[in-house]
Amino acid sequence: MGETIAVVVGAGRGHRFGGDIPKQYRMLGGMPVLRKTVSAFISHPDIDAVLSVIHPDDLELFRTATEGLDVLDPVWGGATRQDSVRSGLESLENRSPDLVLIHDAARPFISNYVITGVLVGLKSYKGAIPSLAVTDTLKRGDNGRFIGTVSREGLYRAQTPQGFHFGDLIAAHRSTAGMELTDDSAVAESAGLDVAITPGSEDNFKITTQEDLDKAERMVSSGETRTGLGFDVHQFCDGDSVTICGVKVPFEQSLLGHSDADVGLHAITDAILGAIGEGDIGMHFPPSDPQWKGEPSDTFLRHAGNLVNKRGGSLSNIDLTIICEKPKIGPHREKMRARIAEILGISLDRVGLKGTTTERLGFTGRGEGVAAQAIATVNLPIND
Repeated sequence: MGETIAVVVGAGRGHRFGGDIPKQYRMLGGMPVLRKTVSAFISHPDIDAVLSVIHPDDLELFRTATEGLDVLDPVWGGATRQDSVRSGLESLENRSPDLVLIHDAARPFISNYVITGVLVGLKSYKGAIPSLAVTDTLKRGDNGRFIGTVSREGLYRAQTPQGFHFGDLIAAHRSTAGMELTDDSAVAESAGLDVAITPGSEDNFKITTQEDLDKAERMVSSGETRTGLGFDVHQFCDGDSVTICGVKVPFEQSLLGHSDADVGLHAITDAILGAIGEGDIGMHFPPSDPQWKGEPSDTFLRHAGNLVNKRGGSLSNIDLTIICEKPKIGPHREKMRARIAEILGISLDRVGLKGTTTERLGFTGRGEGVAAQAIATVNLPIND
């Protein structure tokens, strides 16, 4: 069995949406829409790779949105969606996957159930498209008035991802080059491919307008809120700097630990893991395992964030307190906040960070080490 690759198409400029940033890079629940979309495919056990088709002007936006995610290098889209999909397919010819799923970048609420339905459909058909039967009464209008009723029998609303056998779809795209077709189902129809109807979802809507984004934000915020607490301590040892929250701070000592002893990122990692009931950092990255010796702690934090993404959740807020007499946290606070936000792929305003002392009491007051405590607020789907 060959590979199954998801092609996420996001090369459009979103003229109907408006604004300076294309809709697929707007923030949703603290993360870019594209990140939420891509994460859904990464988390599906039957998807081997994810390829994004983007506009060349959006490369930096894409890199920021997918920071830390296991995705293929993006390819450039074309003037139309059809051109963009063909560009993505042609970039995969050397890999020659067995199946491809074409999905809109601006459909962030794609579920495992819908993806699996498409893959099941492809076992018997050349193509498979998730769809919903039309239930509203359809009217034909002209010059501001109704002129007739259209039968809704046998009518469906097509969604994505639209799945096909790779060889069939790339041949169909080449045979329909120059034709103006709205999606891959139309391409398949023109090429005479037999396509199955598979289950769609009302949640799997495409963000096209600001009203759609507002609806999506309400959906994200209507889940179950969970909170986790993290605490970590590292003692000083010989050295010339400490790493806290991914920022190297010059100092007359270092922090002792199996990894890079980043007390801030360790505390946040444990807070996130606690919020989703996934144990602690030592369970995922045992200090007895030599492969983690000296490992940058952004690896651990990114892993915790990805676990949230895989469960369809989002990080609402991180609040971290660094406890030490020295080094001073204030001069480095904003760089630390920015690094945490970058690792987790969330907006800066969702990261709180403070430095405090214990008024020279206890081990931190005596200058023996640094402690950190963190709270993570996570929003998960109610059916998680």
